[in-house]
Amino acid sequence: MSSLLPTEFVHTLDKNGEEIQTVGFQRFGFDSEVPIDALRSLYLRSHYVVTAPIDQVQEFDAKQEIEHARFTQGPNAYLSKSIYHPDTQAISYTTLSRFPPVKLLLPSARKRILVTGGAGFVGSHLVDRLMLLGHEVTVLDNFFTGSKTTVSHWVGHPNFELVRHDVVEPFMIECDQIYHLACPASPPHYQFNAVKTIKTSFIGTLNMLGLAKRTKARFLISSTSEVYGDPEVHPQPEDYWGHVNPIGPRACYDEGKRAAETLTYGFQRQDGVDVRVARIFNTYGPRMNPHDGRVVSNFIVQALQGEDMTVYGDGKQTRSFQYIHDLVDGMIALMNSNESRPVNIGNSDEFTIREFAELVREIVEKVQREDGVTPTRRVDIVYKPIPTDDPQKRRPDTTRAKESLGWQPRWSVRMGIEEMVRYYKAKMVEGSI
Repeated sequence: MSSLLPTEFVHTLDKNGEEIQTVGFQRFGFDSEVPIDALRSLYLRSHYVVTAPIDQVQEFDAKQEIEHARFTQGPNAYLSKSIYHPDTQAISYTTLSRFPPVKLLLPSARKRILVTGGAGFVGSHLVDRLMLLGHEVTVLDNFFTGSKTTVSHWVGHPNFELVRHDVVEPFMIECDQIYHLACPASPPHYQFNAVKTIKTSFIGTLNMLGLAKRTKARFLISSTSEVYGDPEVHPQPEDYWGHVNPIGPRACYDEGKRAAETLTYGFQRQDGVDVRVARIFNTYGPRMNPHDGRVVSNFIVQALQGEDMTVYGDGKQTRSFQYIHDLVDGMIALMNSNESRPVNIGNSDEFTIREFAELVREIVEKVQREDGVTPTRRVDIVYKPIPTDDPQKRRPDTTRAKESLGWQPRWSVRMGIEEMVRYYKAKMVEGSI
């Protein structure tokens, strides 16, 4: 450790007020527990770029190392440090000198895991966890919405492989588990090419299920709360069939995922494929694309840039938000459990969109005060017309996850937002937003 370390760290508390030092757990014969600092060093520190005029790099390097250590609990010796020169708008990349430490597993315990869409927001966090746990991970991604930068810190590691591939085309590999996450998930992206979206949902799932059948791998598909549409039942249990517009602008995604679930259970009944279905509710966290139109990233980026925060509709529609680490915990628990029915994975804490906007504004102001930044004015909340088929209520009934998986969210919305604000703030400093 360096003498540069600050005296005041930012501590993360869970919903019960206890400090979060690890994420994951040892359950169903699978150990998924890793230190939170090890994960943070990958999504906060690895993309953190020193910003300095060309002739003052070393001086600025030391100052920013201290500030960043407040949140990651110390500088990390394993990661690269790129340098952004704002005066010339140039960036100097470095390579890793050493990879982060991963568990050394016996061959009998080490699994070969395929993650489709592994360079996306959710996929990259899942990959980080599986890599730190010592497994062999292959990432399949066509980079339509994913980015190489989310997993670049693993490229070259003997346990890791990154393949540019579209799941609409068949893919052959030997594996023990398949996490099938490949599909654009935000409205601007899945509506960009609606036919391609439904092809990805159906043909991509068909190809991966065929691979699971051949290799006898366990298969988990990331489905979505969108299968419930604009629900008439609140909160939504897994046995609710949904209320979906089959020809609306969101149908390519909603009905695509419903068809993918149908296909998944078809392979289970007909061919005996070992399947898992995770119905994921609204999730947020570092590495979310700031321009993908999702409410959390929209609010945070607008507030940090001093712009008014845009609420669509009257702000009375409700959402429930879960932090990315809780989702990864739930997915790994589901994959390794014996639960083959669909399982909701989400946070049952419900906010109106207006309440959420006010909370984000409050946390952004708190972070700015702590960092000595004085905004020129307080951002306002402005209202615009609501998009077509935007659901009025969305909250999961997570009884099945609690009973079958022993899983429930640990991260409070407030703590997750603060970490995400710091992530976006660092990205703005380095010039990438």
